[in-house]
Amino acid sequence: MKTVNIELDKSQFIRIINRLDDKDKLDIFNELKKSLFLKRFNKLLKSTRTSELSLDEITKEVESVRKNRYEKGKQIL
Repeated sequence: MKTVNIELDKSQFIRIINRLDDKDKLDIFNELKKSLFLKRFNKLLKSTRTSELSLDEITKEVESVRKNRYEKGKQIL
């Protein structure tokens, strides 16, 4: 298979994309989503990482919220 390299600026690339049919645009969109997901997920993990909370503190908070929701649910009946 022969390879050809071309250079496009962003606006040229967008014009080419706009000429594609919807199925091809969706295929490209899905590929972009896949390629960006891991980067975005890792960035989110880094931004939420903290040493201020322990697993025990998180577990206590979760149990407290569950208990409150359970008690509110019982009051409705």
